[in-house]
Amino acid sequence: MLLTALVSCSPALADVFSWTLGHKGLFSFWGTASFQKSSKPQFGLRYIPEFSLARQLSGSISLDTEVSVHAFGTALFEEIDTVRSDGDIKPYRLWLRLSLSQFEARIGLQKINFGSAALLRPLMWFDRLDPRDPLQLTDGVYSLLLRYYFVNNTNVWLWGLHGNEEAKGWEALPTQKDSVEYGGRLQIPLLTGEIAMTYHHRRADIQKSSLLPLVPGTHIAPENRYALDGKWDIEIGLWFEGTLIHQQNELLPLPWQRAFNFGLDYTFDIGNGFYLLGEHFNLTRTQEALSSGDDINFSAILLRYPLGLLDEITGIFYYDWENKELYRFFSWQRTYDKWRINVIGFWNPEDFQIYPSASGNNPFVGKGFQVTIIFNY
Repeated sequence: MLLTALVSCSPALADVFSWTLGHKGLFSFWGTASFQKSSKPQFGLRYIPEFSLARQLSGSISLDTEVSVHAFGTALFEEIDTVRSDGDIKPYRLWLRLSLSQFEARIGLQKINFGSAALLRPLMWFDRLDPRDPLQLTDGVYSLLLRYYFVNNTNVWLWGLHGNEEAKGWEALPTQKDSVEYGGRLQIPLLTGEIAMTYHHRRADIQKSSLLPLVPGTHIAPENRYALDGKWDIEIGLWFEGTLIHQQNELLPLPWQRAFNFGLDYTFDIGNGFYLLGEHFNLTRTQEALSSGDDINFSAILLRYPLGLLDEITGIFYYDWENKELYRFFSWQRTYDKWRINVIGFWNPEDFQIYPSASGNNPFVGKGFQVTIIFNY
């Protein structure tokens, strides 16, 4: 009887165990010390376990999922005997994906990013990837993402977002609670590269802005974003990103925003390969779409040189043309099979302007250094 039951259940058991389970994760410890009197030493711990499950359904059809959690704690030493601590445990990724040969659909908490700029990105709409971060971590968004790939490398993206009320990317205003965001992207091959057009719509909640007075009237601003970007490889890499954003509300004095980035990169045949990347970024807020207004201009350069199989040095420099200020970051990284050590030295203005939408205490103010130790398993 028992044997008969086991035999009859064996197809079902085989079906269950045909899934492929994966597990990996990282631990990291970091500490920052600044020579500025106004800046306090900071230390932090981070743990991100990641679980994945995948199954080939039939032919080119597959199903997979990823679940990961971000647990972290920080300590800010305001005085020798006074420590201000903070911490949280929150979902980092939680998505399910159905993949075919030319199509995929992914739903859940996921990372959505696109564009070619590396240091100053007008198309940083849904993430906050920081080029200085050795872990390249960023919060995800709750969304449905559909992508279709044509045989000529043209691809179409469509997305819908819900439940992302916190400001993300360059956003200074949060999204209206319980509202739906939606948009899409079309990438087309062009010569030796590609060009793309992107659109996104959301409803911004200006009532939560501390920069605007609370006056009678609607505090919801429908927002439309339009973008054009492209990248080509012609001995050197060339790219651009341009965005136009409009927030429709009479309470906003500068409802239009234009952003543009132009960049290039090249690896020189010097020693182990000397990599150079340069970008220029302009951001303008105006009353009309094409009128003049308040400008922000930054230029940035990234230099990278591998000293050998284990060691790499990097320098990142930003120049603020309006305030005539220079930001400097130097890093050394050593990589083992499972361990990485990253040391960053920085020399920056106290009034930090590179990422104005980023919230919280900025550890890179003034002069100082940061040490990060990472263990991957």
